Amino acid sequence: MSAFLKSFSYIFHPLFIPMGGTLAYFLITPKYVSLEQQSGNILPIFILTVIIPIIFFFILKNLGLISSVFAPSLKERRYPLIIGILLNLMVAYKVIPQNYIQEIYFFFVGLIIALGAVFLLLFLKVKTSIHLLGMSSLTMFLVGLSIHFEINITFAIALFTICTGLVATSRLYMKAHTKTELLIGVLLGLTSQLVMLSYWL
Repeated sequence: MSAFLKSFSYIFHPLFIPMGGTLAYFLITPKYVSLEQQSGNILPIFILTVIIPIIFFFILKNLGLISSVFAPSLKERRYPLIIGILLNLMVAYKVIPQNYIQEIYFFFVGLIIALGAVFLLLFLKVKTSIHLLGMSSLTMFLVGLSIHFEINITFAIALFTICTGLVATSRLYMKAHTKTELLIGVLLGLTSQLVMLSYWL
């Protein structure tokens, strides 16, 4: 049971959320999107949001600035957050404009706003669950895509809602967060994406 619960913290690590939203769009959209346009988004987004952060993780760990992939302390969280915000900004303002897809663009803007809020909360000594922020952001994005394209993806939305609950349970089981920290993460993720829906829905 222990390994089962812990696995959700790794499988649904915030690192994979930007890529998850990008892939979700291309799997759901009924619009014709050429392979060139898909690869023009997927490949650079994968490199910027997955590969480069992993490289930075090993650099930061070797420098003794963070102790694990979960960056448990408030001080440790500053570095991954700054890197994450900057890389997501690069995606929003350099990658997406070349193959402009407004749904993905505003998904990333929502993520940037939410991560910026998490960073500001660090100065108030408030720790936020980035796991729950990511999961709730992705779930709200799926809801938006379902409404936008008038496609029934209730099963996918329900599945991610259940997974969000399992991730929350995992974080509590690992004593990584309090219930309040999890709730703040959920609210930031939902609110940031909900605000963005008004720009593309």
